[in-house]
Amino acid sequence: MKKTYTILTLSVALLVASCGSKEKTSVVDNTPAITVKTSQVEANTNNPFLAVSGKIQAANSADLSTRMMGYVNKVYVNVGDKVRKGQLLVSINNADLQAKRAQVNASITEATAAFNNAQKDYNRFKNLFADNSASQKEMDDMTANFEMAKARLESANQMKNEINAQFTYSNITAPFSGTITSKNVEAGNMANPGVSLISMEKPGNFEVMAMVPETEISAIKNGVLVDVLVKSINQTIKGKVVEVSTSAKNTGGQYLVKIELDKTDANILSGMFTTVQFPIERKATSSMVLIPADAIVTNGQLSGVYTVSASNTALLRWLRLGRTFGDQVEVLSGLRADEAYIVSAEGKLFNGAKITIQ
Repeated sequence: MKKTYTILTLSVALLVASCGSKEKTSVVDNTPAITVKTSQVEANTNNPFLAVSGKIQAANSADLSTRMMGYVNKVYVNVGDKVRKGQLLVSINNADLQAKRAQVNASITEATAAFNNAQKDYNRFKNLFADNSASQKEMDDMTANFEMAKARLESANQMKNEINAQFTYSNITAPFSGTITSKNVEAGNMANPGVSLISMEKPGNFEVMAMVPETEISAIKNGVLVDVLVKSINQTIKGKVVEVSTSAKNTGGQYLVKIELDKTDANILSGMFTTVQFPIERKATSSMVLIPADAIVTNGQLSGVYTVSASNTALLRWLRLGRTFGDQVEVLSGLRADEAYIVSAEGKLFNGAKITIQ
């Protein structure tokens, strides 16, 4: 019996020792490393002048809508069509207006007949009153009857003018010669008051709307000549400041500045993004930290970038971003000028992912 107890005790001891050795064994991560490309943070210290982002738009553009509600009979144009001033673009069903116009025309006919009759009576009694053949009371009654008939005829004519004005909103015409840029309605759709049906612009004259921070807006004046870099075509166009906003109430602390572009043969289009350089020295003494917009990772309202940790793993760093300069974004905080960040990866990155730098 004692021998059996000794063997059992020895077995339990060996089992405990075996479990303890397993707990101390570290788990080896055998997941393959993700190949990435990195880049050094670019500090922009060479350009001492103020540069802000902007967007090109046509100097003469229009969003055409109607003041009446009705079904669209026909749309006569498509996006990209060139139209002339006064050309019919959209027709809206106006059967109710036609009925109202018929009623108004009938009212005008009736009011005209009443006016002519009242005018004859007035002239006749005017002559009788001059010959003392009519009393003052009779003359006053004829005068009042004539004035009321005249007023009713004028009212009917004004109603006709109102109906004619409403007809202009059932036939949408081009306010100037230009190009159709968008079509938001098709035949059979319901046209609603104030809703854009057709958008058009006049090509050739372009302007840039730029956003300037509050720290720099006081130095910008009308008439200042600027350089406008159109990144998509890599061309610089001269321009002149024509408007400077004095309020940032609706633009989030950024002030709108309108720049009129010089005539150019460059193939520029509305909506192209630009970088506007003003001949004004930047007030900031420190250099700007710029990174490509493609390298930024977004999560809701947060923006960040993957960096490389000391143990060669991906580390997500949240950033506070500033202005946009073409395809680059200014980093206000979260990344130093001597750090590297990941620009591309041959796999899905996450915090702690093993990486190997190409």
